[in-house]
Amino acid sequence: MTEDKEKSSGEGHRVSTHEEGVNMPPDPDAHRTDEEKAEIDRKLVRRLDMMLIPWLCLLYLLAFLDRTNIGNAKIAGVQDDLHLTNGQYSASLSIFFVSYAVFEPVTNIMLKKYRPSIFIPIIMVLWGASMLGMGFCFNWDGLMAARWFLGLTEAGLFPGVNYYLSCWYKRSEFGIRAAIFFSAAALSGSFGGLLAAAIENMDGIGNRPGWAWIFIIEGLITVIIGFISFWMVHDFPDDAKFLSEDDRARVVRRLKLDQQASAEHETFQMTYLYQSLRDWKMWLGMAIYMGCDMPLYAFSLFLPAIIKGLGWNTSTVRSQLMSVPPYAAAAIFTVVIGYVADRTRRRGLCNIVVSAIGVVGFAMLLGSNSPAVQYAGVFFGALGIYPCIANTITWMANNVEGVYKRGVVLGFVIGWGNLSGVISSNIYADHKTGHGIVMGFLAVFLFGGSILMTTLLRRENGKRLRGERDHVVEGLDEKQIERLGDMRPDFYYTT
Repeated sequence: MTEDKEKSSGEGHRVSTHEEGVNMPPDPDAHRTDEEKAEIDRKLVRRLDMMLIPWLCLLYLLAFLDRTNIGNAKIAGVQDDLHLTNGQYSASLSIFFVSYAVFEPVTNIMLKKYRPSIFIPIIMVLWGASMLGMGFCFNWDGLMAARWFLGLTEAGLFPGVNYYLSCWYKRSEFGIRAAIFFSAAALSGSFGGLLAAAIENMDGIGNRPGWAWIFIIEGLITVIIGFISFWMVHDFPDDAKFLSEDDRARVVRRLKLDQQASAEHETFQMTYLYQSLRDWKMWLGMAIYMGCDMPLYAFSLFLPAIIKGLGWNTSTVRSQLMSVPPYAAAAIFTVVIGYVADRTRRRGLCNIVVSAIGVVGFAMLLGSNSPAVQYAGVFFGALGIYPCIANTITWMANNVEGVYKRGVVLGFVIGWGNLSGVISSNIYADHKTGHGIVMGFLAVFLFGGSILMTTLLRRENGKRLRGERDHVVEGLDEKQIERLGDMRPDFYYTT
């Protein structure tokens, strides 16, 4: 085992001990030259990108728009019209994250069991219906019920799609795709501000206020897109109908040669849950993700109100529109960081640098009374939060192997991060307190946690390179070794 293991200083991938893995499908290009194979591979990846990424980005844009548009509705008058106290409004934000986080860990198992082409469209139609219902709320009880079901039905999309993409792409390709996918969240902020400013003009139509029409129109759009998704969302590589038999074999082979089990059929066993719970990377990943997810929701839920409170005496519509540029900048920077992290395989370093930008931004919001400086701080805050979401999820996916184990770990990490949304819903009683808590989460959990994770992973990689973990596979056959997943001594962590 140790003699034929390729010792490499490169990290973030598993070094194969064999050219052909277990259950490898026949190579449809065995008769071709290396140059021809490389060209076929490039065309295949481009086709995957065109068939998978654009539609998934649209779905997440709608999901994030639907969960955060209550911030736009607030400055359009929902709190006054429903006679909500500040505590009741905060509770209506918090309840979304409770149901979202509770149901999130099991959704990847359901996605694998019921197929993406069925599971994802169904939850979309259901959360669109919940959003539409928010437009017909007349009191706090109705709003709370609608937000609860919105969280429950949205819970499966973000962890599900990240897990789904990790089952299509090699580790070195996943980061930029996850970044493009998540950039839809930042774009939803830009789009949401523009859309809310336009929809508010429907105030009074059908005896419904402008804020109600924000929920109704956006909910209807989601329901329609959900039904279309039954034809637009594809299944896992070995069942994808848009691929020929040869292309399915090529996708499975490239994953197997990347030494991923993503293309394997497995039956869920409780062993996968126990493996996840014993993995220290999951627990530290939960802390790191909390360090960027809580600030994300605080930022997206309260940005219109933050801008309105800068002291420029802006109108409601102008406040909506001024929230657009920071989101647009964050979307671009998210994709840039995804590209850099894929090329360098230094995801921890990317988290550390980007989170420091966020800390600077919230320090500007805290330390200055100048509206111009504070608005610049909003930009730095957005730049320091959004890229770390996609980068952290990719980092965790890169470092966990096994079909169900990866799904369980991502479910716990993302679920715990989203549970911290309960905190974000309740910290902006005043802006100084809110900014201070967000800055603390960025500094301690995201910045500090990323430093700790990077240090520990590099130490473990060193032990594996020196052969100190080779005893783990002694006496095991190839199939048993493969089942060890990321505990194999030839699996090198992304740092």
